[in-house]
Amino acid sequence: MAFIRFPDDFLWGAATSAYQIEGAWNEDGKGESIWDVYTHQAHHINNGDNGDVACDHYHRMPQDVQLIRDLGLKVYRFSASWSRVFPEGYGQVNSKGLDFYNRLIDQLCSAGVQPALALYHWDLPQALQQKGGWLNRDTTDWFVEYALQMYEALGDRVAFWDTHNEPRVAAFLGYGDGVFAPGIADYSAAYQVAHHLLLAHGKAVQAFRQSGCKGQIGIILDSENSVPASDRDADYAAWQRYYEQDTGLFADALFKGEYPSSLMDWLGPMSPRILPGDMEIISTPVDFLGINYYRSSLISFDAHGGHLKCKVQWRTMPMWGHTEIGWGVYPPGIKEVVRNIQNRYGNIPLYITENGCATKEVVGTNGSVDDTERVDFLRRHLMAVHEAIQEGCNLRGYFVWSLLDNFEWALGYEPRFGLVRVDYDTLERFPKRSYHWYKAVISENGFWE
Repeated sequence: MAFIRFPDDFLWGAATSAYQIEGAWNEDGKGESIWDVYTHQAHHINNGDNGDVACDHYHRMPQDVQLIRDLGLKVYRFSASWSRVFPEGYGQVNSKGLDFYNRLIDQLCSAGVQPALALYHWDLPQALQQKGGWLNRDTTDWFVEYALQMYEALGDRVAFWDTHNEPRVAAFLGYGDGVFAPGIADYSAAYQVAHHLLLAHGKAVQAFRQSGCKGQIGIILDSENSVPASDRDADYAAWQRYYEQDTGLFADALFKGEYPSSLMDWLGPMSPRILPGDMEIISTPVDFLGINYYRSSLISFDAHGGHLKCKVQWRTMPMWGHTEIGWGVYPPGIKEVVRNIQNRYGNIPLYITENGCATKEVVGTNGSVDDTERVDFLRRHLMAVHEAIQEGCNLRGYFVWSLLDNFEWALGYEPRFGLVRVDYDTLERFPKRSYHWYKAVISENGFWE
């Protein structure tokens, strides 16, 4: 048995997002977001759940920072609610909302934890949605106004800025499939939204450089480890379309200044409208790329497989089965994703900004959870992360998803991803076995194989 040791400067983190944990959806001057509106409509979310209270992090933030301190995190990634800072999306700043993030960051810094702030994790102000949302090109400039306010108010203490978390999800689940807010099912709109999200990113990076703000700035992409299901030409072509929408559409634009030409040819009239200069803005250099990894997939041709003509089968390791929400468990995929990004786009600094799983959990009489499946999941994925580093990948940190059990979007509160159990009746917090295991990993900067 060998001890797997990580580089001395490796950053150990955990992640959350505003709508999933904050609650206080209409308090202290906060405006509505698209998720407030979407979840308050019937038949959108499992069990009619919503994020009105969530984990009540807005009121229990000091307690949660203590959990972060006790865990020993080097960095904590969270998102800000745009509509908590700008209730109308732009214009008048809500000082109480901004003060919440000031206090959170101050307490993190006092605990010796580096703040990593995501500007956008899918919760657009509803006031901007009423003006067309991300389909409206003006939203890219309103995003910059919001970003500049955050840079000015918080930039002296934030170590890492993420412009967007998973723009693919915001575009294709929110505007293509219509299963996330704002619930629009129009793939032509989805591709235009993807372009505007990337344009907003590029503008925000340029504004960051001009502001003289401290810290580093990047973006977070979710990337599957997808492979063709066979060597048939049809399966390979289906995989290429799937990969290019899942990863290439975003990464090619960010690092090559272009969209995949084969995908654009396939889409035809659904392709986004691009103005002169857009791709130069989008490809403004960043300091790092965050990668969220959850699953691997086998892709085959299917004539009934939507506009990409694909069939997707989740890939899992023998004897591992599937997670509570049906995703396969394939730890080698995390290394393959990192290697693919490095091979295609160069030696940019990389972080695994989300990795975790929802498992079946049995709660003990004292609120404890012996989540051995999650510990095994994390151990095996971290072994693959370590292998990637040993093979020369420029991988600098790892964030567990998530610090807390939380509102899991359309699935409501049933899936539990947290290192800390949240009793949704009492809102008490109970660190799970995985919390204590991860604490030891951080303390020792590694673990026994």
